[in-house]
Amino acid sequence: MTGRRRTRSTFLPGLLTRHARHGVLCAGAAVACASLLAGCGVVPGTTGGVGDDPITVMTWAPQDTKATNKPGMPAFARAYARWVNAKGGINGRKLNVLTCNDHNDSVGAAKCARQAAKENAVAVVGSYSQYADSFFPSLEGAGIPYIGGYGVTNAEFTSPLSYPVNGGQPTLLAGLGRALADCGPVALIRPDTIAGDQLPPLLDSGLKAGGHKASKDQRAAEDATEYDGQAARALRATTTTPGDEGCVVPALGDRNGTFMDSFRRAREDYPDVRTAAVLGSVDQTVIDATGGASGPYEGSYITGWYPVASDPRWDGMKQVIRDEAFDDNRIDPADAGVQTTWIAYTVFRKVVESLGSGEVTADTVTEALDNGLRVGTGGLTPTLRWRFQDKLASVGFPRLVNANVTLQVVRQGRLVSARKGFVDTTRTLQNADVNY
Repeated sequence: MTGRRRTRSTFLPGLLTRHARHGVLCAGAAVACASLLAGCGVVPGTTGGVGDDPITVMTWAPQDTKATNKPGMPAFARAYARWVNAKGGINGRKLNVLTCNDHNDSVGAAKCARQAAKENAVAVVGSYSQYADSFFPSLEGAGIPYIGGYGVTNAEFTSPLSYPVNGGQPTLLAGLGRALADCGPVALIRPDTIAGDQLPPLLDSGLKAGGHKASKDQRAAEDATEYDGQAARALRATTTTPGDEGCVVPALGDRNGTFMDSFRRAREDYPDVRTAAVLGSVDQTVIDATGGASGPYEGSYITGWYPVASDPRWDGMKQVIRDEAFDDNRIDPADAGVQTTWIAYTVFRKVVESLGSGEVTADTVTEALDNGLRVGTGGLTPTLRWRFQDKLASVGFPRLVNANVTLQVVRQGRLVSARKGFVDTTRTLQNADVNY
């Protein structure tokens, strides 16, 4: 990626009075209706008091790219729509899910957002994109809430129209840094992108909390076909002192496997070091593909947002997959993107149910969330509730309401829980040296 720049916050002053403006517009519409009598009706794509119009939402993610791909997220969203509609919809309303491929570039992300606005989507639900600066302006201009993004950009934790269900990269890296505090030198290999720029201070916040020095930051091309040079450099950086070997942390998304191929070849010439990662970059499929118990991830700490995939709290999501997508190999119940999409749609369903027989529009969905609606997710997250400024506003994350992570470890080739329950990274992040 070229044109490197620091990601900025996306607060728009006009959004703070959006509901007031909506009231003025509605009043004007009422006057117009009084003049035209039968000339006004429900806007297509939204629902009024009739209660039988479909509710339109969108889910987007990159697919068929040379870098990060999340095809399971839109595929699961469509399966969820089939499942909920087979059961009568939400409050008797059918759910219409639009999907979009953002192609992992800024142009694609902007097109998806514009399509959501054109199709009168009432929300974007359970989506992934690295290009918040491209899609949020369109969503904010149309007043469309962004529910349950993957958490890969800073803007997802700053925009007043964002309602994240996890703590994104900030919590994963802070939690991982805390777990690696007993390592020797730590090397972070991350994308040379805007999103990648955000990663080192977050990992370092956890390391610092454990009394460890900052990581050694190594930039790498996001879509490289080999990482021999980066692997050798990481090994040199973490084996400088005999007896105090360190940890190597690849954070390259779908290219983690490519890096580990290079790393496995290079490590034969160096003392043993540990590896660690965040869920989303590594899952059970990746561990199996790299050798299982004899592979480079054996003994690795991996932080995630949610319980391990074998936890019975995922039974509801798995039932949807069995009923509506049994033979769809894009949908992996252990994939963090699929899991996030399930939780995001759980939130959206609770929002619509809270509206009863009232109209479902982008504005009423947003108002329900802004008015303090509490959403339980069956123990997959803490009870979710969004406020304009939350505990982590002081470090640039005012919308981050779930700072919990799980700590997992690879034992005998299987990804299992390393610690019961969740680890709250709020205090670690509050002490992070971030400037967004």
